This record gives sequence, structure tokens and C-alpha cells, in this order.
Amino acid sequence: MPCLNEAENMNKKIAILRGINVGGRRKILMADLKLLFEDFGFNNISTYIQSGNVIFDDTTEISDLEIANTIEAAILNKYQFTVPVIVVSSKDLVKAVKSNPYYQGESVDISKLHLTFLKEKPSKEGLQKIASYNYEPDKFVINGQNVFIFCEGKYHQSKLTNNFFERKLAVSATTRNWKTVLKLAELSK
Repeated sequence: MPCLNEAENMNKKIAILRGINVGGRRKILMADLKLLFEDFGFNNISTYIQSGNVIFDDTTEISDLEIANTIEAAILNKYQFTVPVIVVSSKDLVKAVKSNPYYQGESVDISKLHLTFLKEKPSKEGLQKIASYNYEPDKFVINGQNVFIFCEGKYHQSKLTNNFFERKLAVSATTRNWKTVLKLAELSK
């Protein structure tokens, strides 16, 4: 029998929104975003930084993809702009943290690590297509709906962008630096 904390966290989810509150564009106040999630019946809603990270309890019976699509539609309806949304469970985020091939030991410089979240698993064709790309010294590994990225320099100078993965894999993507990924995993426990 799971302890109460484990039972509560079984339904803990994280919504990761792409491209809000960046450079003064597509502005959404975090308080308004929380209200939007409340309107859909989600509980224990919190946000982390202004870039669109929402942690919430989900007691619905709908899939993460359906939740993401519902939130996207609600944002479009309310704000008149499109914001890609990806939803992951706390359990899957913790699993991703543990499976990052570039995050081995405490000596790793986490400023070089990033996680690109994919809205859906890419097709075999997409995976085959992207396998031929090499942008050394930057590297990536795709595992399910996660793309683990190591950037030798600054991420914004890398070719391993959301747009690159979206074009090659034909799925929506959004990226967070490793410090944010670790914080989201901690906050969603």
C-alpha cells in the first residue's frame, strides 16, 4: 500500500508552455494561468518562473496529450495567440532526470545540459531522419519523448533548437535548461 505522499503524487503533472513572456511577447500572467487551470478542475496549482511551468494535480481521466491540447485551445481562445503546451507526469519527469546520459555525477556542469520535451513520441521515420545529423561539439540523445542535449557553448547558439527537432521529427517541442528541469522534478514530488 503506497504512503499518502506517493498516492497524492501519482496524479501530479507538469505543463510546460513554449514561448510565453519572452521578450515582451505572448504575455500571460502566472496568476491568470493558474486560474485557467482551476477552470478545468485541476488542484494544487503552482507555477515556477514566468516562462510557463505549471505544476498541478490531475484527477481527470484524460491523457496528458488531451490535457495539453485543451490548455492550448483555452489559451488561443482567451489570448488570441497559439502557445504549444506539453504535459508530463511527475513520475516521467523524475525518470527522465535519472536517465539523462549526460548527467553523470556531481562534476557535471549542468549549465551545458538541456531537456527538450516532445509532445508525442516521434515516428521511426523521424528518428531515422534525425540520426544522421551531427552538430559536434553539441550532442543529443532521444529517449521516448525526451531529447537530452549537451551544448558545449550557449544553448541559444546551438543548432539543436526546438525548431530543428520539430522540423525533423514532426512533433511539437519545448526546451528547459537542466537547472529548471531539476527544480520542476523537485517541486512536483
